[in-house]
Amino acid sequence: MTSAMVLAAGLGTRLRPLSDWRAKPAVPVGDAPAMVQVLRALRAAGLARIACNTHHRAADVRSLAEAEGVFVSHEEDLLGTAGGVAGARGFLGPGPVLVYNADILAPGLDLVRLTASLRGEAVLAVRLGPKDSGNVGIDAHGRVVRLRKQSFGVEAQGGEFLGIHVLGAGLALPRVGCLVGDVYLPALARGVELSAFPVDTPFFDVGSLEGYAAANDAWLSARGLDAWVAGDAEVGEGVRLERSVVGARARVTGSGVVARCVVWPDAHVMAPLSDAVVTPHGTIALR
Repeated sequence: MTSAMVLAAGLGTRLRPLSDWRAKPAVPVGDAPAMVQVLRALRAAGLARIACNTHHRAADVRSLAEAEGVFVSHEEDLLGTAGGVAGARGFLGPGPVLVYNADILAPGLDLVRLTASLRGEAVLAVRLGPKDSGNVGIDAHGRVVRLRKQSFGVEAQGGEFLGIHVLGAGLALPRVGCLVGDVYLPALARGVELSAFPVDTPFFDVGSLEGYAAANDAWLSARGLDAWVAGDAEVGEGVRLERSVVGARARVTGSGVVARCVVWPDAHVMAPLSDAVVTPHGTIALR
């Protein structure tokens, strides 16, 4: 049976200063932290055995994981993506592992079909594009023939690797290292088959401010909402919300429009305001 590994130990440098205040997997997207949104997708696909790793602001991630019944593999020193999976192998078991970056949200991705499509030693979810585009190249048979600008065959189509993939049981993992650089690239050089699972739906990288804002806006759109307010949040009568998310126990006061804002739990925002992330620690402009 396939298990799942959520990679949640990164430093979140592209998301600063938000990631100085909360671990990247714990930043809110819609009605729940980003990692909880990932866990919902994994469980909807029938994946029950789930682990995650921790490092930066480990307590933030651990509290989420324990509340969700997820096994935690803590890393005192960062082990990399390959080392992260290797460190949790005792819990995950010897079979295939669905590896999922905690900062990627791909609401349209069919994880059941992705898992079932494993052939060779790994299958990578790839949003396809023109030949020579993106960070992955695919041949006419759906095999990966380019990664990180290294080519191993005749490319028919390019694409972007989502950071979501199924790792077979046959590839040895180093104790410290990167799945792409230290496992997949050497495997391709040896002639090992890695395949691509084509994805034609949007995905969102919440590891950047731009991607984080886009993920929240997409969460609203998927539910046909123009705004969402947690049940225990307060929004003043003189405030109009547009394309905004207001978290638990937050307060929105003043008069005017709050547009394209993400208001974190326990934060206070004064209208009018637009294009910002509002946290209890400060307000970050998005444009």
